[in-house]
Amino acid sequence: MPGSLQKQNHPLASAKGQIELLNDNDSIGIPLFEHKLNEFGLDPLKPTGIDILQINVGKMCNQVCAHCHVDAGPDRKEIMTRETMQQCLEALAGTNISTIDLTGGAPEMNPHFRWFVEKLSQLEKQIIVRCNLTIILAHPRYNDLPGFFKKHKINVVSSLPYFNARRTDAQRGEGVFDKSVKALRMLNAAGYGKGNPAWKLDLVYNPAGAFLPGDQTSLENQFKRKLAEYDIVFDDLFSITNLPISRFLEYLVKTEKYEDYMTEMVNAFNPTAAANAMCRNTVSIGWDGYMYDCDFNQMLELKLNDASKHIKDFNLETLASREIIVNQHCFGCAAGAGSSCGGATT
Repeated sequence: MPGSLQKQNHPLASAKGQIELLNDNDSIGIPLFEHKLNEFGLDPLKPTGIDILQINVGKMCNQVCAHCHVDAGPDRKEIMTRETMQQCLEALAGTNISTIDLTGGAPEMNPHFRWFVEKLSQLEKQIIVRCNLTIILAHPRYNDLPGFFKKHKINVVSSLPYFNARRTDAQRGEGVFDKSVKALRMLNAAGYGKGNPAWKLDLVYNPAGAFLPGDQTSLENQFKRKLAEYDIVFDDLFSITNLPISRFLEYLVKTEKYEDYMTEMVNAFNPTAAANAMCRNTVSIGWDGYMYDCDFNQMLELKLNDASKHIKDFNLETLASREIIVNQHCFGCAAGAGSSCGGATT
């Protein structure tokens, strides 16, 4: 696996080691997230309904991004099988879940990706694909993705750390910004990003360092103005807080910014953001079919606090009444204007 991920007695390469570090609060005076929820009558945190099924179809990716909480990369072998995808389809059939959110890694690298999208599109639900943009140019077999997305009316959500090469490449790798610009132009040429709700193109902004994102609306206006200089248009921008897990946690530890970042998140705790956290209307499915409260819990291997932990045992009523598992990383979703896979929550 990429990265050294080591800190004293906490082997950060493992989910267990990361949780141990997150729970080691005595020396830095960080309160428990549950205690903050309790102050505002939110503990235990429970779902408001299940509107979104987020499915991680594999950890394989053509990039190795510095902030990636999935720890994705070309060397990852975890890939969702067609059998598990079929179980997801069977679970979805007949439910009122409105949105399917496909993520990875680079979800397009799963050999069954197109088959899965075609089957999902028959369910007449909104489909989101989290595309890293450079995958479109990574190999000729991916060059037609803009047309494929358009055919199935996919909402394309793409990460772009910044509107210049220096900051983007620092986070995602040399040459990524130029490739992203080319891919965005290809999506625009296919009709994306021009206001048609069927062909929506959204961008995701993650801070490039140990700080919380700025105002989402201001960032969106700035991105639109700067990217227009490259003849690029898009619909919405989502600002997402980097949560202290996986590679970003390693970065915080190596740069000795972990304690300051945790303190910043706690000081910015917003009860409204906590009440609107994405785990309250979302269930996350891992590449192996196990279910989690969110994509971040998935990476920390915190399976559902429920008997039906696998997609083959999917029960909508049970899922809607479960208690959500929280930990110290959850301060990231409840800080400031809040953070979700759809951006700010307040």
